Amino acid sequence: MKMSQNTPDKDDQTLANKKTISLPISRVRLIMKSSPDVSSINQDALFLTTKATELFVQHLAVSSFNNGAGKDSNSLSYSDLAQTAEDTETFHFLTDILPKKILARDYLKSLEDMQDEEADF
Repeated sequence: MKMSQNTPDKDDQTLANKKTISLPISRVRLIMKSSPDVSSINQDALFLTTKATELFVQHLAVSSFNNGAGKDSNSLSYSDLAQTAEDTETFHFLTDILPKKILARDYLKSLEDMQDEEADF
């Protein structure tokens, strides 16, 4: 059976898939392989995981921009991401990864306050 010229072969499909993503697949593969539960990675699963990660990061960035920086300027800051992680239920699991920045003096004061509370008990 002869393949028609309209049907791309597997190499053409792989090349087309690589053009639709911007994250480095090799990095995603490395992160996936770092899990002890992963022994091998299917190329389709690798592509889909990479694309899903891109879409998630895009959603986080757009949500953060719309909730914070978009109102005042055309920039997106770490504080905007941290605020979105704290305020939005969907992103709440990121609060440990994107904590709000605080000044060193404020942190030291909170440590002193905690030590004072522990001393009272």
